[in-house]
Amino acid sequence: MKIAFVANTCWNIYNFRRGLVHHFLKNGNEVVVLAPKDEYSDKLVKWGVKWINTPLEGTGANPIKDLGYLITLNKALKNEKPEIVLSFTIKSNIYSSFAGKLNRIPVICNVSGLGTVFLVKGITGNVAIRLYKLAFRFCSHILFQNDADKEMFTSIIPVDQSKISLVPGSGIDLDKFKPVPLNESRPNSFVMISRVIVEKGVREFAEAASYFAKEENVQFTLIGKFDAEHARSIEKAELDHWVNSKWLDYYNHSDSIAQVIATHEAVVLPSYREGMSRTLLEGAASGRPLIATNVPGCREVVRDGYNGFLCEVQNAKSLRDKIKLFLSMSTQEKELLAANSRSLVEETFDEKIVIGIYENVIHRIIQKSQNI
Repeated sequence: MKIAFVANTCWNIYNFRRGLVHHFLKNGNEVVVLAPKDEYSDKLVKWGVKWINTPLEGTGANPIKDLGYLITLNKALKNEKPEIVLSFTIKSNIYSSFAGKLNRIPVICNVSGLGTVFLVKGITGNVAIRLYKLAFRFCSHILFQNDADKEMFTSIIPVDQSKISLVPGSGIDLDKFKPVPLNESRPNSFVMISRVIVEKGVREFAEAASYFAKEENVQFTLIGKFDAEHARSIEKAELDHWVNSKWLDYYNHSDSIAQVIATHEAVVLPSYREGMSRTLLEGAASGRPLIATNVPGCREVVRDGYNGFLCEVQNAKSLRDKIKLFLSMSTQEKELLAANSRSLVEETFDEKIVIGIYENVIHRIIQKSQNI
């Protein structure tokens, strides 16, 4: 069987869909990736997949560029003729659904978070919602990563309930992210791994970090892509101020996230909303206590008092108070949170669970198409 993966970056496939791609390849399937060229394109090819460059403007609503993307996507599917398409991210979901319909190819869309489209009102959001309403009439199945996203999405965009399944994020490779004893990390060190945009809560993280700046034994690290072109990006001058004031250390990128997490004592994510936070899952799999906001996509991974703490959204003081609470804990109490994090991931978020859901959905769709 030939399976096409469609996303807004090769980075997305490389980092979040690795296990799924390798599973299909291992079982004798052909995998085609349709995504714009980036530094991960060649790495995907080395896996044994076929990569086709499909240029896409990730943010914004330029109808000319988006039409060009649809034409390119449609041509690629027409030439490749995959039996099924797996799509990820907003624009890929929308235009894959259209292209799949034109080529009579079933499309499974993964709604990995509602993103700023549903959080921020405006022309871009309204256009995206209208396109979703039209496009999702044509996709074969939709995967949501939490109940809250599913309920909110379907309250705005009508979807046949029989075409919906829940999936626990993208899953975690428990062999790649292994528990590391807390005593191997820097004590009282906190890391946040996310894009540097407003809705990830980076301002709240920086404000909390500023409170502890005078305490020599507390350290904060922010790792994530800075994209000045993103409509909701933090200003570069603001980020520079945080670093120059020595509130936190900042790194734009790391290819060794597991190692980064292992050198910190806790993982923090004050996000305004997630699909299912990959950062928190990786932190939990690595055996790290977690501190995050009490919002969809975070509270599924962080159980307050069990493997970490939940704070109020858009509330730096609440985040600061939870960090204070963590700092006041004994080594034994922190180690219990860490052990609980790993147990939760093993029980609920193992990558094998996600792969099984995809296999079942694909089997049902293929079987249905053969009976028509």
